[in-house]
Amino acid sequence: MFEEAQYFAPVATKDDGSVVVELATSHPGFADAVYRQRRNAIAALALNHTPGDPIPAVEYTDEEHRVWALVSKELAVKHQKYAVREFLDAAKRLGLPEDRIPQLQEVGDLLEPLTGFRYLPAAGLVPLREFYGVLADGLFHSTQYIRHHSVPFYTPEPDVIHEVIGHANTLASPRFAALYRAAGRAARRVESDEALEFVSKVFWFTLEFGVMREDGELKAYGAGILSSYGEIEEFREMDIRPLDIAAMGTTQYDITKYQEVLFEAASFDHLEDTVGVFWDTCDDESIARLVAESPA
Repeated sequence: MFEEAQYFAPVATKDDGSVVVELATSHPGFADAVYRQRRNAIAALALNHTPGDPIPAVEYTDEEHRVWALVSKELAVKHQKYAVREFLDAAKRLGLPEDRIPQLQEVGDLLEPLTGFRYLPAAGLVPLREFYGVLADGLFHSTQYIRHHSVPFYTPEPDVIHEVIGHANTLASPRFAALYRAAGRAARRVESDEALEFVSKVFWFTLEFGVMREDGELKAYGAGILSSYGEIEEFREMDIRPLDIAAMGTTQYDITKYQEVLFEAASFDHLEDTVGVFWDTCDDESIARLVAESPA
């Protein structure tokens, strides 16, 4: 079973100004009134944030900090076995706290001297063009809530563990950060929704769910794998295909289960020379040609 489906619960602002996160009935926190109130309050902080202002701090509970500490500890062990060296070195430089949830403002303060990246709070789903576009400016949209305490190794949506342990550690690497920025520039350059979706799919199969050959072993560098307690143990058993821009940009994926198809870079240089160059040079016409030439 898949344990970390990437979907956001819709966020609505009611007529009275209150903010409500609409959790599905299958969500672990659906029947927990306290958790739902926490989600509403945290979403409201993000909605009321003005870009450029300090990010509002979330007053996390002891229970929420315990979830972070538990998952952080377990993932750190798995990273030593499965993560690429570039990620491990970047995580060491960043030095995220292991015993408590860091504030997004704090994460940005740690990241900025390393790669210039900072965080923006997100209440829920961010439109594709906005989410990817701001990467060009060294900004990353992130949720602030954490998964329900009853299932610490499971989340049906990207939470602060995914956004920070997965992405912030990656963004602490200048080489990875350059790829994020290139994806952002590509998202701003393309005009059609179809081309934007193609760019986003390449991001999905690389910076979210990318794998790489390192010293003869298959290692992970995608934040989606590196923040998933379950998927990080399973990715080597999937259908591993060579890195291919046209294939990544046209391959359909199911967000409700482990990714069955993954694309392997032969090295970091290979990733930069293939994906980085694509993002640096793509436009609507070149993407349309790739789609037309791709096997049905």
